[in-house]
Amino acid sequence: MAFRRRNKSYAFFSQEFLIQNHADIVFSLVIFILIGLMFEATAKTAIVFIQPQYNISILSTEGEVTLYHYGWKDCGTILFYLFITIILHAVVQEYVLDKVNRRLHLSKSKNTKFNESGQLCVFYLVSSIWSLYVLCTEGHLLHPSSLWENYPHVHLRFQVKFFYLTQLAYWLHAIPELYFQKVRKEEIPRQLQYITLYLLHIMAAYLLNLTRVGLVLLFLQYVSELGFHISRLFYFTDENHHKMFDLWAVGFVCTRMVTLTLMFLAVGFGLSRAEDQNLDWEAGNFNTVFIRMTVLFLVCFTQSWLLWKFIRFQLRRWREFRLEQAARKRAAAKQNPSRSLKRDSVGHHENGLVKAENGTSPRLKKIKAP
Repeated sequence: MAFRRRNKSYAFFSQEFLIQNHADIVFSLVIFILIGLMFEATAKTAIVFIQPQYNISILSTEGEVTLYHYGWKDCGTILFYLFITIILHAVVQEYVLDKVNRRLHLSKSKNTKFNESGQLCVFYLVSSIWSLYVLCTEGHLLHPSSLWENYPHVHLRFQVKFFYLTQLAYWLHAIPELYFQKVRKEEIPRQLQYITLYLLHIMAAYLLNLTRVGLVLLFLQYVSELGFHISRLFYFTDENHHKMFDLWAVGFVCTRMVTLTLMFLAVGFGLSRAEDQNLDWEAGNFNTVFIRMTVLFLVCFTQSWLLWKFIRFQLRRWREFRLEQAARKRAAAKQNPSRSLKRDSVGHHENGLVKAENGTSPRLKKIKAP
């Protein structure tokens, strides 16, 4: 199974060989794990990588329900779906983005940003729809108080746990992709910033049993970022598309305000009214004043940083727009120079007639055509 066209062969295990064939190598590892399911001696080990672990059965009004909690075996599941994500990344790059790039003929810098936005658009679209579906089926949209009631939310349904595991797998896979995609050195710090922030926030929500609040925040963030990257893709195809950035700007500010309001409502007020506010590792209760303040500070700091970057981005766009308008006016002035009225020692010319300046003679003399 070849994901990329290879015009040149490289030495085995060289840097270029790994970059060109990394998807094929990872695909072989996935097949190797799947083959382990076929044999009884290795099936128990292989299932750790494929299926979420730590499930328990609970009797409820709906009957017997299977719920999950987290543990160290989740690392194996995250690793397996990290491999799956690398394969899907290569498929999208090869069969969608590379074909579009060949038609657009973008520069190297724009090509890198186009690939980044294309990959993130696919991920944000799938994740936003998935998170919205989970929120609707879990009933959190119709009952917002369920975001903090009955904390700690230790036991998760399959779809909630699987969602968090795949989110961690995706953002972890983005780190080696910086090497595989040969991202420019100037772009690496910027991409590492948001990758680290996503990993930090998702892991905090997962490990502190704040998965319900985390689902809502991820949905809001993904919808906002989806709008930005769609706007950037349209801008690369046609640089006259600026209005979509204005729509995204409104949505970005609204997302920041809703995020901060929700965090203060759920963590600042909801969890602070809970009866049990003692740290209990075994029960998964992290509802203490210090942890609540730390979570609020982390979210508020991140939202403030995003707003600061947003304001800088808008000011830079405004300056570029003003400079562009000034350049257009100068170009128009050079192409259409204003015709000044000619003057001579007797008077001045108007419509081919010489008019006296002192007003003594009302007669106008016709100028002979040259």
